Amino acid sequence: MTDSAPGRLTISRATPDDWRVVRGWAAEEGWNPGLGDAGPFFAQDPEGFFLGRLDGEPVSAVSVVNYGQDYAFLGFYLCRPEHRGRGFGLATWRAGLAHAGDRTVGLDGVPDQQDNYRRSGFVRAYGTLRYVGPLPAPGGTDRQVRPVEAAGLKALLAYDGSCLPADRPRFVEAWLTAPGHRALARIVDGRLTGYGVLRPGPDALRVGPLFADTRADAEAILDALAADADGTPVAMDVPEYNKEAVALAEARGMKPSFDTARMYTGPVRDFAHERVFGVTSLELG
Repeated sequence: MTDSAPGRLTISRATPDDWRVVRGWAAEEGWNPGLGDAGPFFAQDPEGFFLGRLDGEPVSAVSVVNYGQDYAFLGFYLCRPEHRGRGFGLATWRAGLAHAGDRTVGLDGVPDQQDNYRRSGFVRAYGTLRYVGPLPAPGGTDRQVRPVEAAGLKALLAYDGSCLPADRPRFVEAWLTAPGHRALARIVDGRLTGYGVLRPGPDALRVGPLFADTRADAEAILDALAADADGTPVAMDVPEYNKEAVALAEARGMKPSFDTARMYTGPVRDFAHERVFGVTSLELG
């Protein structure tokens, strides 16, 4: 907490109601946050959301969500434009990072902030491109793509954990059932080979995650999700290193709109990078 005298910034943990305001800020920045993201985000770590107030008025925010004992993810680093350059964002940033303790922290940084992140100890791991566009209606039905319940929660959580630097069971359970979310899995010969989620956003529908063993698996899941899009633009954050993921997005007529960089403060556990066709979200990794 900082001094709460008039004209001074106070920083406190945010509530889900507070985060509706922050989601609006993110939408103004063109980030297209999911409309139902807050519930699953807070389910993972309700203590990981911070809001700076100036004389009671929200002016800055950051989230630093802890995953287990070794890893945390930073997102929603925002300061209202009229209050930038006064140190409010940095003070809120520091309060959030303290929540991570000695965990390695990851983030997805926009280009104009990456030098600042480097000065705070973050190192670039790879780039991510947001692809956007209306998806073509699928030509047929892949019977191996089914609602995620068919895969079983245990198998789904294990698969999800294999695609990330940390397990996140509380988040995944909430993410699959959040309002407006549609979650599909591909099951081949009784084995889970990928899953994806489509959710509403203010500017476009969002696909995330899209995790799959192969491009064929990812393609089948994406096409099945497209059946619910009904021509509405869809956005998906694609890791640049996964050339098959880039090729899939481009083959579906999606166009790159902006880029970010995944950055870490330290080592993370090995995970199946090749399975990541679409990042879950730029705010929680």
